[in-house]
Amino acid sequence: MTSKSFESNCFQDFLESLPKEIFWESFDIYQWKGFWFQPFILQSTIALSTEFVPRDDDIILASSLKVGTTWLKALCLSINNGADQENEDILTKGSPHLFVPTIESMVFVPNSDSVLSGMASPRLLHTHLPYSLLPDSMKNSGCKIVYLTRNPKDTFISFWHYFNSTKVDTCGTERPLVIGIKQQISLEKAFESFCNGTYLYGPIFDHALEYHKESSKMPQKILFMKYEELKKDPKGQLKKLASFLGKPFTEEEKVDKILWRCSLERLKNLEVNKNGVNPWNWLDNSGYFRLGVTGDSKNYLTAEMEERLDQIARTKLEASGLDLDA
Repeated sequence: MTSKSFESNCFQDFLESLPKEIFWESFDIYQWKGFWFQPFILQSTIALSTEFVPRDDDIILASSLKVGTTWLKALCLSINNGADQENEDILTKGSPHLFVPTIESMVFVPNSDSVLSGMASPRLLHTHLPYSLLPDSMKNSGCKIVYLTRNPKDTFISFWHYFNSTKVDTCGTERPLVIGIKQQISLEKAFESFCNGTYLYGPIFDHALEYHKESSKMPQKILFMKYEELKKDPKGQLKKLASFLGKPFTEEEKVDKILWRCSLERLKNLEVNKNGVNPWNWLDNSGYFRLGVTGDSKNYLTAEMEERLDQIARTKLEASGLDLDA
């Protein structure tokens, strides 16, 4: 089916053919090819499959929700822009999400084509899409992909806090990409949907596994990273990231400077993040920053909850060599 047909009445017929759930008693999500999406993301994904024109030097940052995406965007922006002079610090001029837009959230934004075409090379772009739904043009191009994932337990807690803070009653035409919920949801109800995989871009296990498999096949094209490894060895992981992007560090002080620029404490206290708004979804920039630690899930999950997620991980990731609990 072409993107044009998805803009017609055929799209509604298409939606009605898909499994449907209500996300946190707030809005409909639909399962397509193993993952769950809002309708406008499905439309956008179809459009991307036929209309996205990559450049060979594009850098695609990929992630599921609430795994450290803001940090990854900030790090890659700083690598691209250098660490020599203070006036090169793009992070003081806007949220990382402003400069590294999520492509499936841009397709139906007015003048989105000009936004993409007007970006200087190398373009930094982001997606929450699983690998299987990336445009073939992207997969077959020379662009590089950096994928970030995180311990599912901490991901869930971050996810729960984030969406409980994005309460929005309506999604009017002036705010078409708002994804807020109607009312706060309990930890127990949210946990059920997380375990069942019925949440935006879920389930995380399948999402991470797709990129892990492709990274194993094409390590020169896809760099697979873990949030926990970034926290444990930020210098080593940043050097690895910079080398993958073709911009290895020649001076140790540049590594330290970028890590300082991109630290959670600094980012959350920048004026653009304390009071700014993400123009793509109209959510407050401050909402992207909470604790940024590892192991926070132990303050919320019962032993039974932890074991349930561990069992799902064992079932999903068995024989893959991928460990998301480390």
